[in-house]
Amino acid sequence: MEGRQQQLGRWQEPVERALADLAARDAVRRLWDRDPSLWKEDPQHQAEISQRLGWLTVTRTMRSQLADLSSFAREVAQAGTRQVVLCGMGGSSLCPEMLHLTFGSAAGYPRLQVLDTTDPDVVSHVAQQAEPEHSLYLISSKSGGTIEVDSLFRLFFDRAQARLGERAGSAFAAVTDPGTSLELLGADRRFRGVFLNPPDIGGRYSALSLFGLVPAALMGLDLDRLLESADRMAMACGVATSAEANPGLWLGAALGVMAGAGRDKLTLLSSPGIDSLGLWVEQLIAESTGKEGRGIVPVAGEPLEPAESYGEDRFFVYTRLEGDDNTALDRFVADLRRVGQPVVTFSLGDRYDLARELFRWEFATALAGAILWIDPFDQPNVQESKDNTARLLAVYKEKGSLPTEEADLVEGELKLYGIKESTIAAALSSFLAQAHPGDYLAMMAYLEMVESNDRALEVLRRRLLERTGLPTTLGYGPRFLHSTGQLHKGGPNSGLFLQITADKRAKLPIPGQPYDFATLQAAQALGDRQALREHGRRALSIHLGSDVQRGLARLTAALG
Repeated sequence: MEGRQQQLGRWQEPVERALADLAARDAVRRLWDRDPSLWKEDPQHQAEISQRLGWLTVTRTMRSQLADLSSFAREVAQAGTRQVVLCGMGGSSLCPEMLHLTFGSAAGYPRLQVLDTTDPDVVSHVAQQAEPEHSLYLISSKSGGTIEVDSLFRLFFDRAQARLGERAGSAFAAVTDPGTSLELLGADRRFRGVFLNPPDIGGRYSALSLFGLVPAALMGLDLDRLLESADRMAMACGVATSAEANPGLWLGAALGVMAGAGRDKLTLLSSPGIDSLGLWVEQLIAESTGKEGRGIVPVAGEPLEPAESYGEDRFFVYTRLEGDDNTALDRFVADLRRVGQPVVTFSLGDRYDLARELFRWEFATALAGAILWIDPFDQPNVQESKDNTARLLAVYKEKGSLPTEEADLVEGELKLYGIKESTIAAALSSFLAQAHPGDYLAMMAYLEMVESNDRALEVLRRRLLERTGLPTTLGYGPRFLHSTGQLHKGGPNSGLFLQITADKRAKLPIPGQPYDFATLQAAQALGDRQALREHGRRALSIHLGSDVQRGLARLTAALG
């Protein structure tokens, strides 16, 4: 069932030594026994880790709930629901989005719309399409109090109440931990359903819990088949399996060894039919390992370049779906092997094998943390940007506007913050001149997630890759704050951060708040920029004005 092919070259022996070391540390047994000393020695840290290991056996808990989940999904579908709007961030949204993009919805079941942004243009578009009479709004949050999710709930409930009156709650369901404000809200507003997840699972490890399975059920997927696939991988990762044959242990050893040797740019390749897997792995790896000045930089969705152009900081993992159109990727991976890049290929027989990959990556990431001597279950720097946002919004409530920054350069509608130069081209050159071998370039786009922006950002990303030779990442804001944001602030100081913002067309108030969605998103962008600066990160912020396409084209042209 492993389906692994590997070419590690001179890294094969170090990985084998790491496997032997993990075996000597009895790492697999200690992981299954939930022994926190595998990662940290201090009692307070160990106590926190002990409350984050429920993902190891969550499929057993989930099996007892499959009948209820299926019954709920049928009830929603038979009620004439046309779409489910999932309001969540990070671990609450990335697995459902991956399942939606991979499987779609079964016949007779509503389509899933994942809404993990505060961009008013996106939110306004979804709100106009999602009529309360024919929609289920799934409010998904482990903590129950995430500002993005709370804001989306306020908007949709206000609209549902205007159309449905006292029946507004029937258009809502929630997934959260026991005892949260969201659980209480669901009871008070008479939600159609409130699903309480096991509390000992962190958000990014929650894919096989209710945070993943409730949306999967609403799409009509075969939940038993998903869990069976994951269980097969969990069994293969058990204590009875030898170190070399243990798929999760082997990947964890490879990740840890490569990162320790400077090959910390984990470049994720996936067949077209499952290419959204990379975004889920990106969050898991970045948020789990990017801390204490260490970490693995996941690179997902990057344009392919000639194999000879990649540096000595790459480690490639290719997830290959049998029967898919893999011609281009197979050729690319063969070229990587030819030039001596380390490559691992995992083969999937069908799409439901994705569930086994979810467990493999969770298990491997936990063990990579043991090699790097970090806690893969906390996220100590995520709160910084949240606190900055809250402080900025408090200023807005008091003064009616956000604090303003003086732009270092204004050229037409474009404004730059962070480098004092005479032209856009000169500013970009100065920014990129700060790069060193082993760095990466992160594009952080607080823009509308639409195909036209995807294409323009792809062109800009390719040009940056060609210009610098650096590995590149791309995230839409604020969703990346719940994914790669931890790595950006807590990981190694090897990133160059290009923040891109723009004016918003939609004026969309948040019911019960003195600010609107545009103000919230602006505060999040400014708060993250401040956090990056506080950590001494190399950052440049560019505001595109009102014409996003023209602004992105100008940036691309300025790169020469």
